[in-house]
Amino acid sequence: MDELQELKNEIREIKQRNTRVEADKAWETSLFRKILVAILTYAVVVLFFFVAELPKPLANAVVPTLGFLLSTLSVSYFKTVWLKRRKKDL
Repeated sequence: MDELQELKNEIREIKQRNTRVEADKAWETSLFRKILVAILTYAVVVLFFFVAELPKPLANAVVPTLGFLLSTLSVSYFKTVWLKRRKKDL
């Protein structure tokens, strides 16, 4: 295989990898994912509270779920602040 063809193959592979990385990034930052994880978190906590025979499992499971949502939604803000500070340091 000649050098030009090898370079073309490498570029194609890089583009394919970038497409996968962009799709993963879109999933990680999607609102759908955050809501899905919150619902699953709520379900697991409710199940645990029922098994542990804690009072009001349906209502009390809201607190850890809201904690998760707040932490998830605020992470992007703190990431932006951190990146700005990091750029200044470089």
